[in-house]
Amino acid sequence: MKKNLFYIILSLISINSFSQGSASPYSFYGIGSLNFNGTTENRAMGRLSMVTDSIHMNFRNPASFTGNDLKAFNNEGRLVKFTVSVGNSDINFKTQNASAKSTTTSFDYLGMSVPMGKFGMGFGLIPHSSVGYKLESLDDADLIKYKYSGKGGLNKVLLGLAYQFSESLALGMNFDYNFGNIQNNGVEFLYDDNSEPLDYHSREANRSDLSGFSYNLGITFKPMLTDLIQLHSAFTYSPDYNLNSDNSRTFSSIVINSNSGEEYPINEINVDLESLGLKETNLSMPSKTSIGLGIGKIKKWFIGTEYTFVNTSVFKSDLINIDNSSYEDGSTISFGGYFIPEFSSFNNLLKRIVYRSGIYFEKTGLIINDQSISEVGMTFGVGIPVGNMFSNLNLALEVGKRGTTDANLVEEKFANLKMSLSLNDRWFVKRKYN
Repeated sequence: MKKNLFYIILSLISINSFSQGSASPYSFYGIGSLNFNGTTENRAMGRLSMVTDSIHMNFRNPASFTGNDLKAFNNEGRLVKFTVSVGNSDINFKTQNASAKSTTTSFDYLGMSVPMGKFGMGFGLIPHSSVGYKLESLDDADLIKYKYSGKGGLNKVLLGLAYQFSESLALGMNFDYNFGNIQNNGVEFLYDDNSEPLDYHSREANRSDLSGFSYNLGITFKPMLTDLIQLHSAFTYSPDYNLNSDNSRTFSSIVINSNSGEEYPINEINVDLESLGLKETNLSMPSKTSIGLGIGKIKKWFIGTEYTFVNTSVFKSDLINIDNSSYEDGSTISFGGYFIPEFSSFNNLLKRIVYRSGIYFEKTGLIINDQSISEVGMTFGVGIPVGNMFSNLNLALEVGKRGTTDANLVEEKFANLKMSLSLNDRWFVKRKYN
């Protein structure tokens, strides 16, 4: 399928669905729009993921799965952490001559961390990328020439193990199994000499079932500078890896219901991709390196910055070639922090709320029509205590912009609202008396 949509126009179609979390036309490329893959708490601090503590999971740094025993437990244990998150995204699309809106609701992640002495183990399920778009292009007579749609994405199941070497130093590793599928459809509309649509149109459907393994290393070093002031530093590294792609392609003649837009295939031809060497292919996935540094007062405030580098230029897919796109190395720089008015104020809930904020600047690594696609966002959030003193409800609002209207591209202005629960309790208690 020849993909040169952005020379034309964004379809004036409002998308409202429950999906893996994307309605972006930029999910048309590669394996889709890459999700942040961090927690709601991370997102609320400008996507800053270097902070680790005793009551929140941190998927982006496996060293967070361990930690020091809590003073609240007489230094005899730590919490079992459980977290789950959902989100909603509203996007306003704009080109030089059109606009559109979309709303999507998504599942963001599910995870649990279990303490085991100086060790810690973590489990998680995270949507890694999302595909969800409906686009169309027009011919010289302003008639619909092509319609494109896509859905699916890539998911990660992770298993992590960490070890606490000292009160300030921890090391961890995640092992990830990546799986999912991506479906891309393109319909060519045909007309007679009077510009009336024919009864039958032509459709090409591509599907790729993806799978593969990857891993992620993480280190945290958090020495005390004074009795209350702590230095926070973190480093993570994910090497490049390959995804196996089992592909299929079908050509069809279809009839389209003029009222519902539903497509009905009349006949189908399955392409012999094996003879073309395209039945099973590999996708080269990039490495990722991040380093963060910050400072904070325990149970009071924190401020920090983080830089992430992604070797996106190595990305390659043998199945679908996109004429007007390429990849460069991507990067993100984040600034953020939190503030707690009075952590021990049990008679005033507002003083115990964690207030978070931040900003980030991202170069996605995607180039379309010689334009480097970038993103910028501001974030705000709160952590509200619920149940016992160790659990909380976290909310994050992220507003920003992605893309540009230059070179016939699409500018997206988005507002993402995320909500998560961090439910923590002590499961393993040593008996002191028989």
